[in-house]
Amino acid sequence: MGKKQQHPNADPLSEPKKKRRVGFSSIDAGVEPNDCIKIYLVSTKEEVGTSDGFCINPVDLNSFFEEDGKIYGYQGLKITIWVSSISFCAHADISFQGTSDGGKGITDLKSALEKIFGETLLENKDDFLQTFSTEVNFISSVVSHGEKLQTKASNGHITHFNGNSDAASSDLEVVRLKIDNLAAGHLYSRLVPLVLLLVDGSNPIDVTDSSWELYLLSQKKSDLPENTQHLLLGFAALYRFYHYPDGSRLRLSQILVLPPYQHKGYGSHLVEALSNVAISENVYDLTVEEPLDYFQHVRTSFDIKRLLSFESAQDAVKSTVSRLKQGKLSKKTHIPRFLPPPDVVEEVRKTLKINKKQFLQCWEILIYLGLDPIEKHMEDYVTIISNRVKADILGKDSETTGKQVIDIPSVHDVETSFVMFRSQNGEVGGVQMDEDQTKTQEQQLQQLVDERINEVKLIAEKVSRKHI
Repeated sequence: MGKKQQHPNADPLSEPKKKRRVGFSSIDAGVEPNDCIKIYLVSTKEEVGTSDGFCINPVDLNSFFEEDGKIYGYQGLKITIWVSSISFCAHADISFQGTSDGGKGITDLKSALEKIFGETLLENKDDFLQTFSTEVNFISSVVSHGEKLQTKASNGHITHFNGNSDAASSDLEVVRLKIDNLAAGHLYSRLVPLVLLLVDGSNPIDVTDSSWELYLLSQKKSDLPENTQHLLLGFAALYRFYHYPDGSRLRLSQILVLPPYQHKGYGSHLVEALSNVAISENVYDLTVEEPLDYFQHVRTSFDIKRLLSFESAQDAVKSTVSRLKQGKLSKKTHIPRFLPPPDVVEEVRKTLKINKKQFLQCWEILIYLGLDPIEKHMEDYVTIISNRVKADILGKDSETTGKQVIDIPSVHDVETSFVMFRSQNGEVGGVQMDEDQTKTQEQQLQQLVDERINEVKLIAEKVSRKHI
């Protein structure tokens, strides 16, 4: 074994051994995209480079960056993105103090931003600024290719927006375009970034599928009589399905009111236009694909307004409310569901194009509105909602009679290793849960009931204000 040579005259005690210093570079913890990215919707070139535009709050930027959703390798990173509400092109300004690989690499920012903005992202700022003049008529050109929708139908069930909000204006237009129309496909491709940023869990629609229809809500702006421009306020994408034998069904897949124009009644105006199309064209029904909570609130408020003036629905509500007022439900062994009659469900679908699932949501609110004064009957009303929630979550037989759960030996996760079986010969059984599990389930069910009651109250209050 080799040994380190020492100088023959060296005193081993006079020179202490030197310890080697080992340096550790700090591990890059990464940056959350929401902490370093600002996105502004701007309508003039003067707003570019400032914070004067409307700041957009994306639902989730993390999904566009790395596996864990963070940005790595930058110090003092700031990304500002401006999106034009005239052309819907975008430009990004990226600044940082320095870069270094802290063990996670250096994020390719250009590639990540292109995942969101695609070809709408213009690298050259001057090219982006020019779009405010060169594409000033972009939306007007698209609108001119569309079919201006009717506002009245012969059956008398077409509704008209008559609120006091900003949307009650004669300069609003809703037009329809088939998505395979070149103008419609071009516009939608530029709207995709906003769909990805603002609609949770969304994916772009297939612009080559002719069954897709694009509905645009725009506002006419006139500086001079001969110079009319259109400002895009919002849009919706619907899919038209075949319904046997010779009809069709409409499904609303995407709807978005641009952030500066939200909470001003434009969403209701667009929902109204879509409903009018469903009625005037006598489609089977109009459904919504996985509606978000806020849109469901707008949709239900609009449907309640129509159902309050729909005679057969109101007659059924009055009959149900009369039965409900007869006694305390909590003291009864069997509590009825108080569902609407099947013939009323079908008439509502045929006439108003409200599908059964949506009508049942509205039905609970109609009962609430009919229980006047509601304070006197609130306990019974909560009982109805509670029973419905339990039936939806646990099934009609919430006691799960005859079912048993047993643990089984497993090399996998013990918590997920079990078998459920139904007892034979009528043996009494049940899903075995300990006291804590039962308590947790009850708390979760109660939370769902409380959330539904609050939702009902909010919509009832909103609808009642409109009818004062």
